[in-house]
Amino acid sequence: MLSALFVEPNIPFLVAIGLMFAIALLEGAAMLLGGGLSHFIDAMLPDSLSGVDVDLDVDVDVDVDVDVDVDAGPVEAVGSGLALSGLLGWLSFGRVPALILLIILLTSFGLAGLAVQGVAATLVGGALPAWLAALPAAAAGVLSMRYLGRAFAFILPKEETEAVSRESFIGRPALITLGEASAGTPAQARLHDEFGQAHYVMVEPDEPDDRFAQGEEVILVRAEGSRFHVIRNHELSRLSRD
Repeated sequence: MLSALFVEPNIPFLVAIGLMFAIALLEGAAMLLGGGLSHFIDAMLPDSLSGVDVDLDVDVDVDVDVDVDVDAGPVEAVGSGLALSGLLGWLSFGRVPALILLIILLTSFGLAGLAVQGVAATLVGGALPAWLAALPAAAAGVLSMRYLGRAFAFILPKEETEAVSRESFIGRPALITLGEASAGTPAQARLHDEFGQAHYVMVEPDEPDDRFAQGEEVILVRAEGSRFHVIRNHELSRLSRD
């Protein structure tokens, strides 16, 4: 039976399942070390998805009449950015951590592909070409991201989705737990709210020339999209000098 499973037409689906297990193991190891991969992936998403429920089910009819001749390049770039945000929102990005959606995609693609090949073996006596079986498997993966992602959004605890909660982080100290924070390159930091609950956020220096290494303590001074800007904890620096 295993020999029938490990055949060339099944390789893409077995690879997808293997990647899913590898990502889950890496995330588990990172969490044990005080970090996490999901925060880095979420930080790469457009800021418009941060705490915003984007859904393409809403129809918007906009009629624009422009008589001024403008360079179409920036306009096309803005339109492409909005289209990308809309697509990611439709796929449930912004509702749950992106790493969960990636695991859903890989698992659904892999299992659906193997199921298609199993049905094909029963009906026609052999496996389909990998590219042909990948078409329904990819559709299953995309639909699973959308609908299972929405289901997970109701199950998982909400973190940092309320404006009041995010605002309460301002002025609090945080510890850089993963990566090095520099201008345009965020790192992961851990802070505790007034109830002692730990939160993981992505931070970058408020001053362009500053850099904060793993293990340094910083102060959150303002939020910008899905990230927080931080400064050095001068009080901690003063105490260490004393």
